[in-house]
Amino acid sequence: MVSQREPDRTLSIRSPPSVSARSSTTRRHRHGRSHHGGSSYQPQNEFPIFTHTGDVEIILSAGGKEQRYLLHRLIMAQCSGFFEAGTSEAWSRAQTQGQGNHTGLQRIGEDDDAGSGGGRSGAPGRDGEGRMRWRYELEGDYRDDDIPMLVQKNPSTTLFGGSHTSRPPPVRNKPPAPQTGFFRSMANMSAIHIPHTQAHSPADDLLRDYDNLFCIFYNYPPSLDAINIANAYVECKSLLALADMYDALEVVGPRVDHHLLQFQGRLWKQIAKYPASYLRMGYLARSRIIFQEAMVHVVGQWPSGASVLRSQMPAQVLDIIHDKVEYLDDTKARIEGRLFRLTLNTSKGERVTPTNAYLDWTAVSLFRQWLAENTTPPPMPNAKDSPHGRNRQNPGPLPPTPPPTNTGRIYRMLGTGGSAYLAHDELKRFLKIRPADYTRDNLKRFERKMDEIKRFAKDIVRPLMKNTLQLDLGGDGGGLGYLTCTTLDEQDFPWDQ
Repeated sequence: MVSQREPDRTLSIRSPPSVSARSSTTRRHRHGRSHHGGSSYQPQNEFPIFTHTGDVEIILSAGGKEQRYLLHRLIMAQCSGFFEAGTSEAWSRAQTQGQGNHTGLQRIGEDDDAGSGGGRSGAPGRDGEGRMRWRYELEGDYRDDDIPMLVQKNPSTTLFGGSHTSRPPPVRNKPPAPQTGFFRSMANMSAIHIPHTQAHSPADDLLRDYDNLFCIFYNYPPSLDAINIANAYVECKSLLALADMYDALEVVGPRVDHHLLQFQGRLWKQIAKYPASYLRMGYLARSRIIFQEAMVHVVGQWPSGASVLRSQMPAQVLDIIHDKVEYLDDTKARIEGRLFRLTLNTSKGERVTPTNAYLDWTAVSLFRQWLAENTTPPPMPNAKDSPHGRNRQNPGPLPPTPPPTNTGRIYRMLGTGGSAYLAHDELKRFLKIRPADYTRDNLKRFERKMDEIKRFAKDIVRPLMKNTLQLDLGGDGGGLGYLTCTTLDEQDFPWDQ
């Protein structure tokens, strides 16, 4: 029997699945690679340039620098009343009709360029798909009292198409791998002194404020100083001023409030130093905590800083200040009346008089005299004794008006009691005025009676000693010479009215 050779099956064996899969996967990845500058580049569709979905182009040019944004009309209109009105159908229709009146002039050739409309303001345009497009450019010179504002332009030559095409964003290459000795050099970096020579110009601050404004619209954190509270105040102030121009305080205010409240104790101290400035900031940011903290200081120091507040704050805030000051004055008047009526009683329950308890009555009289001297405004200069009354031909400058008396310091002394006022040495000198009354027993009794009066006075002024500040004043009032017991109710916040 002749045996036949079987065919070689090794030629028909296929490669393992893993090998074929790996090779095919490699080919697919090679087709998906993108090269910078090649035809496979895909424009970005994220903040700040939404190439595929953006319909509002914003161009900021200041100080030789330019920033471009391509954002969404829906988000801009929801966050800003300025953009809501500028991109509305009524405004766009009116601007389009106004632009149509110049068609005849363009045909005759009286315009600079019949085909270009980028210099005119107002009318929106449409892209190749027929969608509405808007364009805004920054116009105006930067000054302290004049912030450049966005003006609507004709979007015929923009990022949407036309003669100008969108430029790809800059590509950030990956940093090179660390070389030999890199970590050794970084360890010695602390010994190198690098001077801070970068100075911010007004144009840089303006571009930063606009960028922060648009970042907040898209729920991105703004770029604000989180270390130096003085710098943070300046940045927040300019950002709020810009948001006020574009009717966006409802959106920007909570962000500023959240950023400033992170400073906590440092913020309370800054508000105590500059209450008028932070009162305006709290009003613009609609911050209940900052507004109330500054309002307590303003009311306690009133009328100090009244001229500055009248020029900066709206009438409704000034009305709230006047109401709180009037209420505080009424409270002090009621308590002052109770202090002057304060007296001592004898063992029989009778009020002390010069006949039944002379030494006790003397202590009450000394307390009333001290209270009257410290709560009464200083007398005005007499016209007869002044040089104006003696020489009417050459009157000369008028004498300065004495500053108003702030009795907050006196009430704090009364609320402290003890040796804060009318201490041992003062009582001793008072008794020595009449040598017959000065004895060791009389001095001890006199001090006991004065301490009893101080305890009564401390209970009377207790409502004024309440501290409604976030700032911890301690037991001595933190050295403040005014009262901090003002409270604000729900109806006292002007933005809720």
